[in-house]
Order: sequence, then structure tokens, then C-alpha cells
Amino acid sequence: MEFRFNHFNFNVLDLEKSIAFYQKALGFSEVRRKEGKDFTLVYLGDGATGFTLELTWMHERTQPYDLGEDEFHLAVTVADLDAAHRLHQEMGCICFENPAMGIYFIEDPDGYWIEIVPEKE
Repeated sequence: MEFRFNHFNFNVLDLEKSIAFYQKALGFSEVRRKEGKDFTLVYLGDGATGFTLELTWMHERTQPYDLGEDEFHLAVTVADLDAAHRLHQEMGCICFENPAMGIYFIEDPDGYWIEIVPEKE
């Protein structure tokens, strides 16, 4: 039996704001959408892998989600870490940096953290 990653989910309060953030910050684009009576699911892809980020918007939700102690995150790699860092600095979304490890984190509109990791050479 073989299991493979398929997608990861973030629940969001403002779907369009989140889609715009992920497009600008990471270049992710919508690959599919599912509409339900009370919810909308939007799957974002990176254009290179089959892995997707599912954004779940519960139509009636008005309160921010409790993210606990933020001890989880999504990680992405980038070839040009310096250029990515400049973009994220301009966007004002960098929330934590660890220069000794050569990584940093950005925060999306709902408070989720995304780790930015340089590609291995």
C-alpha cells in the first residue's frame, strides 16, 4: 500500500483576499473549485507539482479561526531566496526570520505561517 500527499487545508475568512495573497506572495493559482451550499473550496497549485493548498471558506463564518499556538506551518521552496525575501518584505508579511538556518516565515491574511526555504543546490 502506497500513500502520497494530495493537499493541505487552510480555513479562510475572506476567500478573494486569500487567493490574491497566495497569487502575489507565492505565485499560486486556482486549479479547481467546489461550491457547496454553505462553503466554497478553492484549490491552489504551484504549476510544478500536483500538491495543492485547499482554501476552505465557510460562507457564514465571521470570527477568525483559533490557530492554537501556531505550531504547524506549510513550507515552500524557492530558487532565489533573496528576491523572495524582498517581495515579502515589500508586502509586509514576514513574521519570523532565522538567518542562521537560512529560512524565514510569512503570514497569510488569516494568520497561517508559511516557511520559505531555499532550494537545495
